[in-house]
Amino acid sequence: MARIKYYYDTETCKYERVRTKTSDVVVNALSIFSGVLVMAFALLLVLNHYFESPKELILKNEVTELEFYYENLQQEVRKLNEQLAQMEKRDDNIYRVVLGAEPIEQSIRTAGIGGADRYADIKNKNIIHKNIVLDLHKRVDKLKRKIYIEAKSQDEVVQLAEKKEKLFAAIPAIQPVANKELIALASGFGMRFHPIYKVKKMHTGVDFAAAIGTPIYATADGVVSVLEINFSGYGKVVLLDHGFGYKTRYAHMHGFAVYQGQKVKRGELIGYVGNTGLSTSPHLHYEVFINGVHVDPIHYFFNDLNPAEYEKLIELASVENQSLGM
Repeated sequence: MARIKYYYDTETCKYERVRTKTSDVVVNALSIFSGVLVMAFALLLVLNHYFESPKELILKNEVTELEFYYENLQQEVRKLNEQLAQMEKRDDNIYRVVLGAEPIEQSIRTAGIGGADRYADIKNKNIIHKNIVLDLHKRVDKLKRKIYIEAKSQDEVVQLAEKKEKLFAAIPAIQPVANKELIALASGFGMRFHPIYKVKKMHTGVDFAAAIGTPIYATADGVVSVLEINFSGYGKVVLLDHGFGYKTRYAHMHGFAVYQGQKVKRGELIGYVGNTGLSTSPHLHYEVFINGVHVDPIHYFFNDLNPAEYEKLIELASVENQSLGM
């Protein structure tokens, strides 16, 4: 029950009851309410300043987690760049050097990604740590470009390797007769006395003296482009086209073990030593061409000779004797 208040009236010299107006009650109530609001707002400011709300805590944890993943991604991109740099180094300094190709220009590897508006979407968005996200996108795009360039380079290296393998297989690299016939090298490349005309003429190959029927082998992979029988000149002859500008001729043969158009491998039997055509005794006349020009076959017997045997072969070929055929 509310307490009744009185006041002393000096005019009537009596105690009169205090009567509260409705407006005073409203004003007092509003004053109290305003005071409470001010206190609550002040308290809220203090709480917000010194304490975090549950929602803020959740958002802060999410931001911290995102920063952690951003940093991990940055580290992964850095590691990938380092690994790719090692691949590029091996590509330029090993693979391409071995295969005779020029290194990729550094300006191509380090070129940026074109387009001024490429990252406009990111720049225009209100993203937390926008700079980190933008930098990560740029790093990833550069990494993608480098990977693309390296992939293309690896494809080229594979093609070069395949071509190089075919080139090595196309180079005449063994003797056309068995190694035991080395001592039977009768005449070398260069000016020699013709066995019929008895004058010095250019001898465009080397002659291996051997018994009729001695096996003759292809000195490199190729295709039988010519297979002829003549009653003079080269007699029975085989011409192999090895590609890459290399050709070899085998003349004065006794018989063939191949047919025209046949593909042969290095070391494969193609025929037998004979004494056909313009020949004075059984032997194999062997020639090597590069782009249509005769070259000394002696320089192409490196695959099945040791240094001592090669020196002996050079010595035999250097003697200016008489050739055994044309």
